[in-house]
Amino acid sequence: MRRFRGSKKERRKDSAVRRERMMAGDERYLLPRDRGPHKAYARDLVDSRRNIMGLFMPLAAVILLVIFIPVPAVQQYASLLSTAMLLTMLVEGVLLGRLVNKQVRERFPDTAGGRLGLGFYAFTRATQLRRLRVPKPRVSPGARV
Repeated sequence: MRRFRGSKKERRKDSAVRRERMMAGDERYLLPRDRGPHKAYARDLVDSRRNIMGLFMPLAAVILLVIFIPVPAVQQYASLLSTAMLLTMLVEGVLLGRLVNKQVRERFPDTAGGRLGLGFYAFTRATQLRRLRVPKPRVSPGARV
């Protein structure tokens, strides 16, 4: 069992401060997967775009609700629509990954790491609702990066 120094109140306060700094994008408090200027640039590229992939979570909630509707025609059309949306999101994700890789490699030619990793990083960020992204977006949609 681990023992922590300080009171529960102090630990909560420290945790809140670390989370606030992480959300603000302070490099010292970011998770290792989010560190580096190339990752910050990739985040800015994703955050400056409006992506269909941002609808992934709401679409998943709608699909769960539709499953419980006992009308086969509604389920059939919902299934068709969700399949089309998922395919569209997949294509958009591949295109976004390629775009982010290209622009990051142009700006940071000595960036280490594979192309798949950076593309997947952009893909996962784009699938999150904008309000729930960590760290918070620094640029508004439509901004030039």
